[in-house]
Formats: sequence, structure tokens, C-alpha cells
Amino acid sequence: MPLQTVIFDLGGVLIDWNPRYLYRKLMKSEAEIDYFLSNICTLAWNAHQDAGRSFREATAVLLAQHPQHAEMIAAYYGRWEEMLGGAMEESVEIFREVKRTGLPVYALTNWAVESFTPTQKRFSFLREFDGIVVSGEEKVAKPDARLFHILLERYKIEARNAVYIDDSAANIATAQSLGLHTIHFQNAEQLRRELQEFGVL
Repeated sequence: MPLQTVIFDLGGVLIDWNPRYLYRKLMKSEAEIDYFLSNICTLAWNAHQDAGRSFREATAVLLAQHPQHAEMIAAYYGRWEEMLGGAMEESVEIFREVKRTGLPVYALTNWAVESFTPTQKRFSFLREFDGIVVSGEEKVAKPDARLFHILLERYKIEARNAVYIDDSAANIATAQSLGLHTIHFQNAEQLRRELQEFGVL
């Protein structure tokens, strides 16, 4: 059966997000940034906010553990918009091409609830999706299969008739376990090629 639905991840596929964009303004070397992001404001810590923990609580946890890094910890969410590098324009154009085919297009994203609304205002294409499921609103984050189930059930999507696009191997693995077709995003050229192979474009 031809694919009937396309599902995009956002960060790393359509929006360029990287904490280094902020900390390159605040720290003297890549080594200093590496240490901070590997040991203080880690991806594992950030994942709790993607799953619904408030920025205030998250910041307080780290300030108690690492008071000597107070200024840098406070900057993580105090200046989070500076981590957004902008829209990944080639991928966004592909998203719009998919939209023009008439297929329903959804987003499934790990994103903290406090920063998602401002992000929607900044990137107008986010208002063009047929629906978006945000981990921070649902209190569960990828690669947990529960977030995928929320999307599939809310929008009555049959996994076997949908393709899911993500830059995370762990998220792709979960999607495949649920029967979704997948594209492990590397770059826009590869995305376009694989969508063509699926007959979407």
C-alpha cells in the first residue's frame, strides 16, 4: 500500500539546535565547552525537561550540585534561544514539497514545553503541520514508544502506512519496532532521495 502519512522530527532535521552556539559566546575553548556539556548541562539532564520537568526545577538541581558553575548553568535556559541556529532551509523546502502532495504531515518532537511556543512563533513553517506531538506537553520523550503511540492514536495513523524521519538512531529503532517505515536523516539530499524511493516525492 502506498504511504499515506509523513512524520518529521524537528531538532536536527528541520531546525538547527546546538548548545554550542550559546557557549561559544561564553567560554574560551571547545575543550571547556566539551567538559561543561559532558559533565554539567548534559543531554541526559536536558532530556528530563523534554519529558516535562520545568526549567526552574532543572536549573535548581544543577545549581545545588555545581554552584561554582552557576552563571553557565543559568545561561542554559536563560538564553536558550541562542542555541537555535535557524531553520534547515533545504529540509524545510522538502517538508513543503511533501505538503504540496496532499499527504498529511505531522511532527513528533522532543522539546521542552516552555520553549516550544516561542519556537513556533519564530519558525512559521511549524504552523503548517497537520498536527504536532511535543514531548514536554505529554510528559514522555523519545525514544520511549509511548510518545509514538500518542501520535499514532491521536491522529489515527496506521504505522505500516507511514514514514518517520529522525536524526537519532535510537528514535529510528523505536519507530521500526512499531512498524513504521523510517528514514534516518543525514542531510537534505539523502532525505529527498529516500522520500523519492518511497514514492512520496
